[in-house]
Amino acid sequence: MTIVRVVARPLLATSYVAAGVERLRNTASTARALQPCLDRAASSFPSAAPLAGNARLIAQAVGVTQIGAGLLLGWGKFSRLAALLLAGATAVNAYVEYKSMAADTAEGKRNRRGQLLKNGSLMGAALLAAVDTNGRPGLAWRAEHLASDARKSVRSISKDTRKSAAALGKDSRRKLEKAERAVRATVADVAGQRA
Repeated sequence: MTIVRVVARPLLATSYVAAGVERLRNTASTARALQPCLDRAASSFPSAAPLAGNARLIAQAVGVTQIGAGLLLGWGKFSRLAALLLAGATAVNAYVEYKSMAADTAEGKRNRRGQLLKNGSLMGAALLAAVDTNGRPGLAWRAEHLASDARKSVRSISKDTRKSAAALGKDSRRKLEKAERAVRATVADVAGQRA
């Protein structure tokens, strides 16, 4: 692990862990901020209505997700999955905060824009962490090279099979010619004895 990863991952994770702890401490205010978005989701997706009715539980789930995924990212365990979860949580946070912040005054608009930019930056950092392979090849690279190795093996086996078949054919012709000579010699001997 490079020094950048050793420093950057925990730095990124601390903001998520702190935000998750804050969400758990102030679940009621988070639930109030989530409620309008959940109401819109429930009207758009009627099957989500029972879940949307429990904003407090969703606020707690978002907080726990931020804390758990932040700790995993900071420790470097399941960091790609953790970063992906954090990017999703940040997208939810960005949407909720943008919709719930007042934009009546110039100061309110400036705060709203600043919060949106901060959340966008955090989401970008989390997405970068989600695609970081930590110097190890990813699944796509492994699959591509596995397929390439399989093609090479098939070509090699095919080439060996052709060589073996050619050698077997040559050997069979030699043995057949030898057997034919032996049969002719035997026939000649038998024919010579009768005459």
